[in-house]
Amino acid sequence: MDAEALQALVTFAAVYAALDAGHAAGDNWMQTDDQAANKDKPGWFGHWNCLKHVLGYGATQLAALGVVVLVLDLRVSPMWLAIGMTLNLVTHYVADRRAPLVWLAERLPVRKFVHLGEVRPGTDDQPHLGTGAHALDQSLHKCAFFATAVLSAL
Repeated sequence: MDAEALQALVTFAAVYAALDAGHAAGDNWMQTDDQAANKDKPGWFGHWNCLKHVLGYGATQLAALGVVVLVLDLRVSPMWLAIGMTLNLVTHYVADRRAPLVWLAERLPVRKFVHLGEVRPGTDDQPHLGTGAHALDQSLHKCAFFATAVLSAL
């Protein structure tokens, strides 16, 4: 492996790690209770809460990425990073509006999985994070920042 390929590999790995850490913090610690409860609501109220969450999420990921880039003195293409982060944040927004994620999943072989663990009307089910929809949401987010890491290493 030549030096250029090694540099790309290191950049990819470091960017992915930073985005993963930023994802964990931004999607869970930085999201407010109001954003979490209302980001899927109809109309401007839901869109506004989702947008606030995604902007905080993206800022948290970029902060983690900034630390890694500065500490490791990485060369990251600003253009490809911007394209990757746009993809990352747009897909995050769409997935967190929830209805588009469920719509897509219901047309794929995961059509039953997406509803696994949902609270059933008329029962005493308790809401929890261990749902099929949550697992699909998180996997989509990870795929998006994987793509961002690949693009950033170009």
